[in-house]
Amino acid sequence: MQKNIMLFLAFLLSVSVFSQEDLEEVKITKKQKGIKKSYTLTANTSVITSKELLKAACCNLAESFETNPSIDVNFSDALTGTKQIKMLGLTSPYLMITEENIPSVRGASQAYGLSFTPGTWIESVQITKGAGSVINGYESISGQINTELLKPLNDIPFFLNAYGSTDSRFELNTHFNKKLSDKWATSLFVHGNARVAKNDMNNDGFLDNPLGKQINVLNRYQYYDPESGLVSFINFRYMNDKKQTGEVDFDKDRDRGTTNHWGSEINTERFDVSTKIGYVFKDMPYQSIGFQNAFNSHKQDSYYGLNQYDIKQNSFYSNLIFNSIINNTMHKFTTGLNFTYDQYQEFVNLTDVGRIDNSVGAFFEYTYDNTDNFSLILGGRVDNHNRLGFFVTPRLHMRYNPWKNGVIRFSAGRGKRSANIFAENQQLFASSRTFSILDSSGKVYGLNPEIAWNYGVSFSQKFRLFNKNADAGFDFYRTDFQNQAVVDVMQSPQQVLFYDLKGSSFANSLQVEFNYELIHNLNLRTAYKYYDIQTDYLRGTFQRPLQAKHRFLGNLEYETTMNNDKQWRFDFTYNWSGKQQLPYTATNPVDDQFPDFSPAYGVMNAQVTRVFSSVFEVYVGGENIGNYKQQKAILGANDPFGPNFDASIAYAPIFGQMYYAGLRFKIK
Repeated sequence: MQKNIMLFLAFLLSVSVFSQEDLEEVKITKKQKGIKKSYTLTANTSVITSKELLKAACCNLAESFETNPSIDVNFSDALTGTKQIKMLGLTSPYLMITEENIPSVRGASQAYGLSFTPGTWIESVQITKGAGSVINGYESISGQINTELLKPLNDIPFFLNAYGSTDSRFELNTHFNKKLSDKWATSLFVHGNARVAKNDMNNDGFLDNPLGKQINVLNRYQYYDPESGLVSFINFRYMNDKKQTGEVDFDKDRDRGTTNHWGSEINTERFDVSTKIGYVFKDMPYQSIGFQNAFNSHKQDSYYGLNQYDIKQNSFYSNLIFNSIINNTMHKFTTGLNFTYDQYQEFVNLTDVGRIDNSVGAFFEYTYDNTDNFSLILGGRVDNHNRLGFFVTPRLHMRYNPWKNGVIRFSAGRGKRSANIFAENQQLFASSRTFSILDSSGKVYGLNPEIAWNYGVSFSQKFRLFNKNADAGFDFYRTDFQNQAVVDVMQSPQQVLFYDLKGSSFANSLQVEFNYELIHNLNLRTAYKYYDIQTDYLRGTFQRPLQAKHRFLGNLEYETTMNNDKQWRFDFTYNWSGKQQLPYTATNPVDDQFPDFSPAYGVMNAQVTRVFSSVFEVYVGGENIGNYKQQKAILGANDPFGPNFDASIAYAPIFGQMYYAGLRFKIK
């Protein structure tokens, strides 16, 4: 019976990364590291555990990657305070982002969706570099991020987290958990945040961060019956998020729709329902079937100065998955069907650009694992999409362990997606740029689908150095675009052009890591990243704007030995970003120009946590302790309705130093 239970739990996780037994390698325990890397998992996957999520303020999912070497975090613009993530040098639309293996941040939610998952709800985050599994869809190009939420059957009865910061941001998270019976449990997560004061640290007359408030409620149920082999999850979620930004003197009731003062409001309301049910065959514990369904309604009403952008997306997703073996457990397969439906009601300055997308697909994934030093996953899927047509998506992952504690991995795959050019580039509405689509023959805004191939190789090695634990490794990935929806800000500072790729576009990513236990309980994490990302624009070939070619991350963590449930934890992170290609502004007046490249800069973050007992702890910390600020963050700030206004060019922090404090309280 115990074996049956363990296999079934592995099945629940198998959808997100590739093998049931492999994923048992990355289960989280209290003593494990904050970031886990498996040497037996076929794909290049790391897991951010709940321990790592406590090392920073971590107010939402977008802010959970500051200490992670695989993800780059940047500000998307100089107004909204929104953080954008990148993997392999490519922005989040090229990632497949899922929540418990169901697509979550996509379409209308692409710009702000990562900020809609509070950090305290998260149990772990799985990050896979390169093309992901065909089980999860065809859109993944540079990687996949899957978030696992806290499970009702495993959660504690009550959790409280309170947070406040010097940028006038306050948060409250409460978790209530109750076991209804031996087989049923439910959790209620309630999150609220607000920013209540205006801040203009660079004195340009504009808010550095938006005023706002968010209420976010999730009610989930879990059923688990090991005797019958059944498990299921049911989730209900409601979120309402309101942001106001712009000039300090902007009054939304007085100035909206006028040229008195420039302002912006972004109001989002979202409702989600999802279900998952799984069954392990009692007489065949290696065989299982799962069924996922999700519906969400996402509505955003917004304006940026005189630009108005409204979008509503109603989506339905369904995925049927069957797992079994071929002759023996060295040969496994997963197959299934999935259906996706998206209805977009989208208005750009009252112009209707709405559409309906739907697709049906089938997938098959074969896994070979000799249980020793070699494994392979070969997958493919076929899809029929009402706009993208009929197409095939192949994916390959291989792992080889040439010696003890060393692993070589290779992956290759193809991805295809529709670019939601307005939802994904909303920061450009905060400018005087006119939007022009130069192509008209495609079926999504006149553009053809984006198609790219991704190839990658990686090597990791664990070893002992001066009698201390260490590990090192590197990975190299290349993404080649067959077609791309080019977002061209290199032609004119008064325009943004959208068109199908006319030449070549590629992204090369090299990452080198070294991690070392300096002394007992003092760990060093370092990573250097080199990006060569180029695209052919109408004016010529340029590096991808607002993408540093060189980046470095260093992280030091120290914790004292636990004594009577008391402990100190210290964490320090340094992120260095090299110069970045900036959008073309040379035809503007001199005062409203940026140079071709930004300066390099570094940002330091630190946190100290005091654990008083197993149920109570407090933490204090600071971000951007060195107080680096992009002094000229907004072009044309003195004339925001003039031709040179642009708040979309953010290459560095705007606010400067920020300090915070909080507490965590538990009832076990």
